[in-house]
Amino acid sequence: MAIYVYHALKDGKDLVKGKIEAGSAREARAGVIKLGFIPTNVYEENAGARKDTPKEGGGLIKAGKIKALGLGDRIDFTSTMQILAQSGIPIIESLMFIEQDAAKLKLRLVAKELRRQIMAGSTFADTVARYPEQFGQIYIGLVKAGEDSGELEKTLQRLLELQNKEAAIRSKVIGTLMYPAFVIILAILIVLVMLVFVFPVFKEMFDGMGKELPFVTKMLMDTGIFLKTYWFLIPLILGTLFGSVYFLFKWPVSKRKIDEISLKIPLLTDLVQYSNFANFVAVMQVAYDAGVPILECLYLANLTITNNTLKTKVEIATSKVQQGQHLSVALRTTGVMPKMILFMIATGEQSGRLGDMLLQATTFIDKKLDKIIDVMTKMIEPIMLIVIGSIVLTLALALYMPLFGSYIAE
Repeated sequence: MAIYVYHALKDGKDLVKGKIEAGSAREARAGVIKLGFIPTNVYEENAGARKDTPKEGGGLIKAGKIKALGLGDRIDFTSTMQILAQSGIPIIESLMFIEQDAAKLKLRLVAKELRRQIMAGSTFADTVARYPEQFGQIYIGLVKAGEDSGELEKTLQRLLELQNKEAAIRSKVIGTLMYPAFVIILAILIVLVMLVFVFPVFKEMFDGMGKELPFVTKMLMDTGIFLKTYWFLIPLILGTLFGSVYFLFKWPVSKRKIDEISLKIPLLTDLVQYSNFANFVAVMQVAYDAGVPILECLYLANLTITNNTLKTKVEIATSKVQQGQHLSVALRTTGVMPKMILFMIATGEQSGRLGDMLLQATTFIDKKLDKIIDVMTKMIEPIMLIVIGSIVLTLALALYMPLFGSYIAE
């Protein structure tokens, strides 16, 4: 006989822990079920909790592969789990429902794999933790905190709100950038059509004038003739162009420089700061309310920051908090966090209502971000019109300058 430690669900939602004497893991799980609990993790006390799930006979249940989950997939999964948990349905039955009735195949496969491991003795948090690429460290950390505190249902609700907020912010930023991206693509197409189909038509007429062409006209004419002759190079050139831009934004060296420059451009600085700190403060608030220690809150929140410059400065602030400095004081030394947010955090620390003040800070950031995006949208439209107009004017002048020159000469 040996002593086994068990983690189980009481009434399908409350996490309970305890010890039971049994001859094997199978007998221990059977004993836990007799107590009226649903076992999620059972292991021998002397062996300790193991990363892989213990299996009958001394083997191990290995984590199977599951497909990558996008933000929308995680929202669907969390929403279903939260609704079922709120209705008092146990986790295993909730996963079984998703496995059988989810609209997307990948969600059915994920639910099947998670259910398999939980039924083998693992906890929901430990099972999710085996898939950091699919769920992310923030999701894993908050689920772990919720399960340890016995408030998994509330944590799922917080996670759902957090993911919906992330989706809303992403939608706002993408919506703001969509118009200039469309205009840039349209400008490229206009230039290509003019160079390939229009400029070569004027070549014979310009040659018959017997005069030297302006530099801009000659350059565009030669480019157009080259592209018309070697038309098959156009996709390669465009692919190289867009690939180079993508590489610059992904290569760590160039991305760090771009992130640094973006914080020096008026208005764009505000967009970068508030879009990054919107997720940062939201995760801080959710993690803090879930009972996660402040250092762990900072670690999870910093995972949401995409700007390398901001991330580095927050990491320095985190180390200062670890050394005993107040959160608001440490964040103030970064010099990049908006003063209103710092004031709210300082007020929350002094009054003992940090969670409430973080929630107020998220509301403030949302409103500020909406104003910034609205201003940027209004500014982008005339700027893009000027860009398109300048391109068209340059092409038109390149075509008509030789003609004007010939009329003047006559």
